[in-house]
Formats: sequence, C-alpha cells, structure tokens
Amino acid sequence: MIPGPANYVTLPLSQYQAKHVKLEVAGKLATLTLNRPDRKNPLTFESYDEIASIFRAAARDEQVKAFVITGAGGNFCSGGDVFEIIGPLVEMDTVGLLKFTRMTGEAVKAMRAAPQPVIAAVDGVCAGAGAILAMASDLRVGTAGARIAFLFNRVGLAGCDMGACAILPRIVGHGRASELLYTGRVMGGEEAKACGFFNTLASSETVLAEATRLAKDLADGPTFANAMTKRMLEMEWTMPVDQAIEAEAVAQALCMETEDFARAYRAFAAKQKPVFEGN
Repeated sequence: MIPGPANYVTLPLSQYQAKHVKLEVAGKLATLTLNRPDRKNPLTFESYDEIASIFRAAARDEQVKAFVITGAGGNFCSGGDVFEIIGPLVEMDTVGLLKFTRMTGEAVKAMRAAPQPVIAAVDGVCAGAGAILAMASDLRVGTAGARIAFLFNRVGLAGCDMGACAILPRIVGHGRASELLYTGRVMGGEEAKACGFFNTLASSETVLAEATRLAKDLADGPTFANAMTKRMLEMEWTMPVDQAIEAEAVAQALCMETEDFARAYRAFAAKQKPVFEGN
C-alpha cells in the first residue's frame, strides 16, 4: 500500500529510529544509508516515505548541519524494488499511480528544501530512483566504478521522473541530460566526473570517508550562510538576472548580520582561522 502524506518526524533526528533506512546522527552530521545490500539497496513505498519524512524533519532540526546519503554493501541504490513497487504499480489505476508519483517526488522536494547541504557518496549501482537521489543531493562524491543510469525509458517510462528534466540539465548540461534520459544508458564514474555529475572521485574504500569529510567541513562552517546558499541556488532557477542580483543583495545583507561574519572578521584581523558557530 502506498503511504499517505509523509508522517513527518517531530523528534530531533538524533532520537529518531528509522525503520526502512538507516539513520545515524553524530554531532552536527547525519548519515542516511540505504540499507538493503542483498538487493543493491532498492527503494520501497515505505522507504520513499521515510526519506521524505526525515528530510522534512531536518528543516526543524537545530543540531544537524549536514547530511551524507549512501548505500550499503558497495552499491548506492538500484532504484524502485521490482517486486515491491514495480509489480504493484502495473495493477494500479490512474489515481493510485498519481499518488505514487507524487509521493516519490516528495522525497526530492524534501531533500531540496532541507537547509543542510546533502552530500551523496556513490559507488557501484546508482540507477533509476537511486540516480535521482544522487542527482537531488547538493554534492556528489563518486568512484570510477560507479554506474549511473536514469533508466526510466528502458522500462517504458518517460525520463521526466522526480524532477530529472529540471535538475539534471543544470548539472550536466541540456545535451548530455537529454541523451541520458532518452537512452537510459549507463554513465561510468570517470564520465560522471568529467561532465560535473560527480564533484570528485575517490576509491571504493574511501568514498564514504571523503563524503563524510566534506560534509563535516560544511557542518563546521558558517551554516546559516550555507543554508542561505542552498536556498538561493534553488530560488534563482526561475529568476531573471536582475531579480537574482537583488535577491542575493538581501540574502547577503542578512548574512552580514550574523555573528559568524563578525567572527570571521575578528579572526582575520588576529591572523587566526575563524571558528564558526552557525549564528
């Protein structure tokens, strides 16, 4: 059964016991692990809903300042579970199918709306909805052995799934995004790095550590300003340049009122490294 609107978490994320994904909180950093390694970490109706719930809750969490999302067992995510999702979908009517597609989109919307930067650590299979979760992250650390495929057309569907036609062209360019979405072909890690889908490459042994290090660096930075950067990147997609410049003037003025801005000035004057506190 498809869940209804996400049952959003009201507890702090550090106290939340995830049932369908693995959620770990250590200080300012949260790690969300897709944790069905025997099946290459496919998603289910329940895990889609829980991912949306966790990221909606992140918008209210004052402790967590950055996220890492990864997969267990050497793979990121193989997409929607063939037997637990795809099978039931072919039996649904239009109302049920639209309920499902809107629910999956909620996971991406929640990731994009959360103020924390989200860093994906991607190794092995990263396909279908798994490729979407990587795409929806703010930054991606991958491996040469990663295999990314937006394979919706290979199962008779359009490439316009969970925001792919809006987000992917902004990462890799319209031409390459069109090719990936029309053909569903596999993109290897080296190509993903060359076209900007991966920000950096690491080995399979170090990819999670590299993503965690990057997330920790961001969590230790000026997190009010980080959240503002993420918000403006999202808002300015649809703005004319003049409007974007004005919006950034307002956003930057707000950041100039923070103590972190003053801390950075005092540290610079004292020839010290600033220690940010997120306020």
